[in-house]
Formats: sequence, structure tokens, C-alpha cells
Amino acid sequence: MIKIEVEHFTKDYGFGRGVFDISFQIHEGEVYGFLGPNGAGKSTTIRHLLGFSKPDKGHTRILGMETFTNYDKFMDKIGYLPGEIALPEGLTGYEFIEMIKELKRVKDDKYIKYLCDLFEVDPTGETKRMSLGMKRKLAIVAAFMNDPEILILDEPTSGLDLKMQQVFIDFIKEEKERGKTILLSSHIFSEVDATCDRIAIIKDGKIVAEFYATDLKHSKNKNYEVEFSSLDDLHVFRNLYEKSDKFTIINQEDNHLLINVNDENINYLIKALSHVHFRSFSQLKETLEDYFMKYYKEDRDFGGAIQWKKS
Repeated sequence: MIKIEVEHFTKDYGFGRGVFDISFQIHEGEVYGFLGPNGAGKSTTIRHLLGFSKPDKGHTRILGMETFTNYDKFMDKIGYLPGEIALPEGLTGYEFIEMIKELKRVKDDKYIKYLCDLFEVDPTGETKRMSLGMKRKLAIVAAFMNDPEILILDEPTSGLDLKMQQVFIDFIKEEKERGKTILLSSHIFSEVDATCDRIAIIKDGKIVAEFYATDLKHSKNKNYEVEFSSLDDLHVFRNLYEKSDKFTIINQEDNHLLINVNDENINYLIKALSHVHFRSFSQLKETLEDYFMKYYKEDRDFGGAIQWKKS
């Protein structure tokens, strides 16, 4: 069953800013990763999914309902964690929890206590004086306290220390096992890689790739680095196999070659290498970050203003 749907959604703010004709679906019990830097269009998409704004074109639906006109019909089924936390001033953490508890009509405190213990929340102080990490943890409690069936999480671990980031990742895995449907928007590779079933990469307001996480982890096409004994050996190999249909020479650096080959042709590659002298032959495992940077390579190479976190 499709729980979240974005269909040819466009929101154009002008000057190349916005989101342009993107589509994806999230099924029941699935964790969908929305991966991209700040400004790529992740939060814009989420705001429209929550019914805060109306699309210029296309549709955003939750539980089959257009979100802008029906947000009041599904909000009690959603847990939303915003990217930027702005808690009301003049309240203690306890008072904030009680306010959200009343808004969400939560009658039982047991789950709230579980969340507070799990994320080590100290609700005694005033929200105004809380650290960013404590505000984030308080927002997590608020988002999850009614045990919603759909979770929309925008940069959920921003401001958390490494320990709490791992606690959150483990918690999301448990929620997934319980059958929750989750949209996880992030620029942190480790949390997307650890939790998501499918991943979309968004760039300049467009989805440039969408794939199953297992396909990346278990791809039959692999990259190998070969260090030849000399440049002469490398040139002999290239002359013989430059146009081979069994493997592809991707790049050369000094006496090293980067070669891509399908598992079924690995023996052919090894036999080809036996005709020359080489020092080493090693597989380079492609990570989510490696795959992502194929689409953002120019930003890295030419000074683009992108900052990434690996953990």
C-alpha cells in the first residue's frame, strides 16, 4: 500500500530555486531516504507533503489524500521532526511535553517516559536555555509520543552527539521492524545507509537517481585498482584491452588503472592481467558516498559550497 506519494511535483521560487517535476512513492513499512545537501529541495518537498504549501504543479499525497486540502485528516497519523527546531519560549520541557501531549490527545505517559529515558531527555529546564541537542531530543519525543504510523524526518540527527545519533539510528530500525512508513531526509550518509530501503538523490530540485540500497551494496559490477610493475606494462595492457567488451578501463593515474568489471567476467580480467607484470590487484568497494559524489563531483572539484558529514 502506498502511504506517501509525490507526483510530478513542482514549486518554482524563481532564479533556479525550488523543486522541479519530482515523483516518488513510499510504501507501507518502507524507509525512504531523501539524500542531498542543504538547498537541494528536501525541506520544500516535506513542507508540501505536510500541507503547509500548495504545489505550483503536480500532487503531494498522504494516505491517498491531497495534502494541501486534507492535512487535518491525516496529521494525527504523522510524526514530523523538522530540520530546524524552534520551541516556544516561556515553557519548561515538562510544560512543552504536556502541551504536545494535549494537542495529540495522548492519554498514556508510558511511551513518553520510554522516549525520554531512551534519548536521555532532561525536561526540567526552560526551552529557551536548552542546548541544541536537548531541543532536538525534546522534539523527537514530541514527534513520536503518539506512536504514529507515518514518520517524516527532516535532518533528524542534526545537533545530536555521536552517541545519540547511533541511538536514533537504532530506534529507527526498531520502528521499521514495527511496520512504520518513514521518509528520512538527510545529508548524513551513515544514517541513510544504515536505515533506508530505497534512496533518492536530489540535486538542484530534481531527483537525479533513485535506487534500492541493496542494489548498491550487492552490485555485480565492481571496481578494481591494478598497480602495474611499470608504465610499459600498463601501456601494453591498455593497447591489448582498451576496447575490450569484457571490462572497462575507467581511469589511469601513474602506473595504476581503475577497472570496472562484472562478476561474470572477473576470470577474463585476471587472465588478461597474467600477460603483464603487476604489483597489486585490489577491489575498491563503492560506498553510498562514492555513488553520491558521481552526481556532485563538480561541486567538490570546483569549490561548490557543499559540506558533508560521514557520521
